[in-house]
Amino acid sequence: MHEMGIANSVLECVRTEAQRFPGRHIYKVGLRIGELAGVDPEAMRFCFDALVGGTDFEPLSLDVDYRPRRHECRTCGRSFVPRLEDVTCPGCGGMDSQFIEGDELELTYLEVDDGACSAGA
Repeated sequence: MHEMGIANSVLECVRTEAQRFPGRHIYKVGLRIGELAGVDPEAMRFCFDALVGGTDFEPLSLDVDYRPRRHECRTCGRSFVPRLEDVTCPGCGGMDSQFIEGDELELTYLEVDDGACSAGA
């Protein structure tokens, strides 16, 4: 399961970025995963949660933005999600399209608390 290695790499990035925010807590990390990246989003969440549990990052959560494979028609410019291996443009019926999205695997954001305490806490 390579998701464990990827989850560990994401957590290492969070550790590195946490040094930029001393005294604050990172509570959410965003990850964009494309359909063709070969990463199962649920396995990724499971592995990430397993690595975070019992650490100083708990209860850090992982927000996965799963992206389908997308093409763009070179004839009419329409962006579309192809059906299986059929890359026919649903707009003009053209067969000349290019791959534009769907192989991503990238850290997109971190949510960091502002350090303020709520009243009564």
